[in-house]
Amino acid sequence: MEYKNKGIAIYFPIIVAAAIVVGILIGRYYSGSNIENKFIIIPKANKLDNVLNYIENEYVDDVSKEDIIERAIPKILEDLDPHSQYIPAMELQKVNEPLEGNFSGIGIQFNMLNDTLVVIQTVANGPSQKVGIVAGDRIIKVDGVLVAGVSLPSDSIVNRLRGPKGTQVNVEISRRNVAELISFDIVRDNIPLYSVDVAYMVKPDIGLLKLNKFSATTEEEFIAAITQLRAQGMKKIIIDLRENGGGYMNSAVFIADQFLNGNELIVYTQGKAREKQDFLSTPGGLCTDLDVAILIDENSASASEILAGAIQDNDRGTIIGRRSFGKGLVQEQKPLADGSAIRLTIARYYTPTGRSIQRPYSKNLDEYYDDLNMRFIHGEMETADSNKFADSLKYTTPGGKTVYGGGGIMPDIFVPIDTLGISDYYIEVRNQGLIYRFSLKYADENRIKLQLLKAPGEFVSFLDKQGVLRKFVAFAAKEGIKEVPRDIRTSEKILKVQLYAFIARNFLDNDGFFPIIQEIDNTLLKAVETLSD
Repeated sequence: MEYKNKGIAIYFPIIVAAAIVVGILIGRYYSGSNIENKFIIIPKANKLDNVLNYIENEYVDDVSKEDIIERAIPKILEDLDPHSQYIPAMELQKVNEPLEGNFSGIGIQFNMLNDTLVVIQTVANGPSQKVGIVAGDRIIKVDGVLVAGVSLPSDSIVNRLRGPKGTQVNVEISRRNVAELISFDIVRDNIPLYSVDVAYMVKPDIGLLKLNKFSATTEEEFIAAITQLRAQGMKKIIIDLRENGGGYMNSAVFIADQFLNGNELIVYTQGKAREKQDFLSTPGGLCTDLDVAILIDENSASASEILAGAIQDNDRGTIIGRRSFGKGLVQEQKPLADGSAIRLTIARYYTPTGRSIQRPYSKNLDEYYDDLNMRFIHGEMETADSNKFADSLKYTTPGGKTVYGGGGIMPDIFVPIDTLGISDYYIEVRNQGLIYRFSLKYADENRIKLQLLKAPGEFVSFLDKQGVLRKFVAFAAKEGIKEVPRDIRTSEKILKVQLYAFIARNFLDNDGFFPIIQEIDNTLLKAVETLSD
């Protein structure tokens, strides 16, 4: 017994050590097994679901699968093409509002002057007009919160004024010659968003209709504008699609239909899962007797290009300006369960001659959207670029005219960006927004006299006598822009016309602005010349 005890004593430490090592190994094995068993990869399940669930269960820190999905979906769609997009639930209403043609608010047009929101106009029969708010009023408080003179972004103030239809907001305003703030309780209502910026007669027989988008109300607005212009003697029409980024395809098809005879192709769409669909004109269009010119530029896109392409490819009118943006991908919006939505590209637009409107794109979105800057750098804004297109991108209309593919609509008559009258002084005051700021200030300080003027011509005649340009130069000098007489002489016409147009806009809205600014609008003047010939 003594011998045996002695042997055990000798080997006991070794046995204990070995047991500890084995225990550690066993512990590691079972510990690892237990961790892995918390989440089991399901072989036949969707790989993405497996990855997301694995991250949510096993990642070292707490993460939300919903947050990961919110960040991942935009990246997935972004990698497909430049125009497929994810719209979060909280942004969907704001995104849809311009196309639906209305939003809920208090019904004012405003500008910011010295960190204060100044009412320019109230919407006719809108909530603000009904309670007595007038042009020139300054909004100082919204629901008791100071919003004037505190450097709040205009978007922040607008968000306080907007809200669901039927809800109430209190505003306190400062009015000239009234000592105390005036309080108004305003009940929000639907405020229309118009797609027709302006419709007026440029010459006794030539009307102009400017569209800023193609929305749910465009068809109704278009018919009203055409009726108005015909009553004033219109025989020819200019449709201005510059800066029009598109909207509803059906609205563009409707307008094209008004200029075409029956059974003419307007546009067709085609995609991998979508069969070719032709959109044809119908008999009895409202404008088949009108000569038409369409103005486009590098920011005319999508539905604008459908309308321009239909008119051009059917030899129906003249396209004037610069090559359009080149967005020819068709998006379909699908709502998701949480109130968000996906706009997925499901087809491409093609003009009647078979041109794809979409310009080439790669996976690099920066390069895609930098294309407009590259056009400037390569001189395409100053000279027509049709000569760079290969024969494979040339198409022929039924009338024998050559039109060009490769993305966007190439105009029949190219009008370069106008650099005549541009000086360093002009560029500096424009870039600092001084023309706009002075116009608002001048309009505000001379409101009593200016509100008596009822037509664009009256504004021009009145302002010509007031030495407005000299007053502007003095204003710019106080803002740090030194007077340069030679530059001012070079840019005198541009400066005067812009100042007059912006001042008139404060009282007559677009009906005052565009008839004045047309004097320096070379693209519009070319269209007038073309239709007159």
